Amino acid sequence: MTSSFLPRHIGPDANAQAEMLKVVGATSLEDLLNKIVPKQIHASKPLQLPSAQSETEVIAHLRSLAAKNTVAKNFIGQGYYGTITPPVILRNILENPAWYTAYTPYQPEISQGRLEAIVNFQTMICDLTGMEIANGSLLDEATAAAEAMTLAQRVAKAKSMNFIVAGDCHPQTIALVRTRAEPLGINVVVGVVPALMQSHDYFGVLVQYPSTTGMIHDMRPFAMQAKAKGAVFCCAADLLALTLLEAPGAWGADIVVGSAQRFGVPMGFGGPHAGFMGTRDAYKRSLPGRLAGVTIDTHGNLAYRLTLQTREQHIRREKATSNICTAQVLLAVIAGMYAAYHGPRGLRAIAQRVHSLAAAFHAGAKAAGLECPQPHFFDTVLIRAGEKSTALVEKICAEGTNVRFFAEMGALSVSFDETHTLADVDALLKSIGAKPVVAKADLHLPEAYQRQTAYLTHSVFHTHHSETQMLRYLRALADKDLALDRTMIPLGSCTMKLNATTEMIPVTWPEFGAIHPFAPKAQWAGYAELIANLEDSLCKITGFDAVTLQPNSGAQGEYAGLLAIRAYHQSRGESHRNICLIPSSAHGTNPASAQMCGMEVVVTACDEKGNVDLADLKEKAEKYKANLAALMITYPSTHGVFEADVKDICAAVHAHGGQVYMDGANLNAQVGVTYPAEIGADVSHMNLHKTFCIPHGGGGPGVGPIGVKAHLAPFLPSTDLGATGKVGPVSAAPFGSASILPIPYAYIAMMGADGLREATAVAILNANYMAKRLAPFFPVLYTDANGNVAHECIIDVRPIKEATGISNVDVAKRLMDYGFHAPTVSFPVGGTLMIEPTESEDKIEIDRFINAMISIRNEIGAVETGVWPKDDNPLVNAPHTAASLLVESWTHAYSREQAAFPIPSIRGNKYWPPVGRADEVHGDRNVMCTCPPLMSYEEPA
Repeated sequence: MTSSFLPRHIGPDANAQAEMLKVVGATSLEDLLNKIVPKQIHASKPLQLPSAQSETEVIAHLRSLAAKNTVAKNFIGQGYYGTITPPVILRNILENPAWYTAYTPYQPEISQGRLEAIVNFQTMICDLTGMEIANGSLLDEATAAAEAMTLAQRVAKAKSMNFIVAGDCHPQTIALVRTRAEPLGINVVVGVVPALMQSHDYFGVLVQYPSTTGMIHDMRPFAMQAKAKGAVFCCAADLLALTLLEAPGAWGADIVVGSAQRFGVPMGFGGPHAGFMGTRDAYKRSLPGRLAGVTIDTHGNLAYRLTLQTREQHIRREKATSNICTAQVLLAVIAGMYAAYHGPRGLRAIAQRVHSLAAAFHAGAKAAGLECPQPHFFDTVLIRAGEKSTALVEKICAEGTNVRFFAEMGALSVSFDETHTLADVDALLKSIGAKPVVAKADLHLPEAYQRQTAYLTHSVFHTHHSETQMLRYLRALADKDLALDRTMIPLGSCTMKLNATTEMIPVTWPEFGAIHPFAPKAQWAGYAELIANLEDSLCKITGFDAVTLQPNSGAQGEYAGLLAIRAYHQSRGESHRNICLIPSSAHGTNPASAQMCGMEVVVTACDEKGNVDLADLKEKAEKYKANLAALMITYPSTHGVFEADVKDICAAVHAHGGQVYMDGANLNAQVGVTYPAEIGADVSHMNLHKTFCIPHGGGGPGVGPIGVKAHLAPFLPSTDLGATGKVGPVSAAPFGSASILPIPYAYIAMMGADGLREATAVAILNANYMAKRLAPFFPVLYTDANGNVAHECIIDVRPIKEATGISNVDVAKRLMDYGFHAPTVSFPVGGTLMIEPTESEDKIEIDRFINAMISIRNEIGAVETGVWPKDDNPLVNAPHTAASLLVESWTHAYSREQAAFPIPSIRGNKYWPPVGRADEVHGDRNVMCTCPPLMSYEEPA
């Protein structure tokens, strides 16, 4: 059956494709592929996937899978809770393409809405944790704890390699911290904190507050003891609990991490959720992840931007200590808006109600003669029942309710959340043979532990409590941004393609969203089938033998892939292999991932045509052959070309015992045309948020699964916390961000084998059409021997800057006046723009972008010929806000009309940048990463 979805996804229709093919000098899509894709890497066989299904059929199929999941009453806790997403936030953020199709806010002038939302989130984290600075989110609580460990090691005065972890931290956190520590030579010591602090030297300590069993410990003496030894005290905390419990910053914590999941984000079988990290201001330049900050624009107005961007891995490259592509922006936005919608009083009321339910259950259990050993708790009650524990848990589960079982302790725990009621308490008590609650129970938060410090005092948390106010606030923020719902986002190496509505719909179904990641396996049969089918499809698409979906970002995929290579070498008695070759054309996250795996990065050269210099690579592979671990290569290269020598490159590494890691950033140019495994890769990650349509969400969510050949399959990350595998987990949940897996699943099903191949071909067609049309105006930096590019191209603005002073940044900012998001700026080559149109953009939109670029080139010509001064023209002053055009006296050398409406087509659909050009230097010199004070918004007198 022919899919009705294919022409919905692929932009150019048959007539448009014919016109574009003429421009690029090809007779058909197949002719184009034969001209561009090197013959030696052509796929040996067609994709072995089912025929395409219609959108209706796929939704029906996903409904059937969802029906196989059991939505039980969950009291498991362990860092994951039922939550109520306010409908105004559900509809207007999570289900709104204005928010979920937005890109990372590297271009601040067109990202003011999501940047403000991130600053709200950071402010919320700082307030609740008592920390001075917080980042814009991390991947999950466990990875945030691992990042806290490495941050602590960088900043601690103590020089020990021991990191103490409380045994009552969440088990997934302990497991992931161990995974991260081992390649770095850090010794993780797990147990009772006071005893370990007495018996060990250490550079840092990690505790859970409240603990995984629900206990609230007095941490003050331990934090003080750590400081006295020059160590860093880290705390994994529950945000909702912190509305009632004193902030960790108030009792001495140096770093606070956790998950914002219970602030309105569904459990989703493990993700995506926003992890967080707050810390001391003194550590801000070592803080991992992205950091949204406040600056001013060229008119002196307040503006938001990503601050301290020099920390980014694609700038620092082999010096990187952390991977910047580790954010969950969309989920952080939801959590921040949840706090704004409820406000401090509302959050406290939710927390008090949750605690009262736990206290009522505790009273009922004790009245029934059960041992509840923990006197102080927030939402979790531990019951010690010895040999009776198993029978109790089985009885409760038989009634469709999930609780947590501690077999080694002979205990169970029950955790309450905002979705629970007193009826649930009574049902649980009945299950364990206790009587229903008849009186108000005593609270179990002693005065010494109760919150004294204020939180969420900024007006943003006090002015959006009605749905009308919140609705308008969200609309106002979205209107400030340029997302894929308004215009193409032609970012090279980031593949901003259609995130079809049909693909997105199942994400918010409760059968996918309300499943706990550690629920009994029988309750997630639908997920199991979906995961197995998706893994099988990705194996067939890449040619690999095994796939894991656990990594919850491309960066985590890189990390997992290198861990697999490292463990493989160790299994062969070659643990000394630690050299990772990375071509200068590779994707920018690669060096950071190699560093995190304890590898030493050696950069190999590229030739003048942008290809990996085969001679240089062979020379370095030979030089380091005794210790060669891996080559990380991006294919097609980040320079935008299919390298004909790629098989020889892989063979040169294999000849010296190394493994080949292929970055999947550019898989959109391979699907259905070639297979990474046939090219020579041993492992590759696949950015499901690029090639397979998971939306970027303003910089996250993402999924970065890896595929491996059979010899590396035993070294994939463990999905069982109790297992003693060769490689531990890399994400907190066994299957990572599982709730968004229906998106790529639906995309693959609706495209089918032929559709996926056509998508690749059209992506290559669109890029070559754009390159050919732009070449007379902006030189295309790298092409193959026939003058073709892959699915993206780099245009060189450096000669223009030398002649006129107009830079690639000026071109990028001027594009905003034309209603376009800028291409990738200065990566991988400084002074250039990298453009990728994707297969989803139709010829009308591509021509609109091309015409804008030609118009900008004509404006540059006016500077070249002296019509406009070099220091006063529409490019160096871009972008132009409406307010800047309404000044009484216009003193510029060009007209207001030229500034605002440089081409007629934008008159009827004008996007007005909300701020002028952001002052980068001011923002870095005056770091402010929380909501600015009210006076910042006041009109000048």
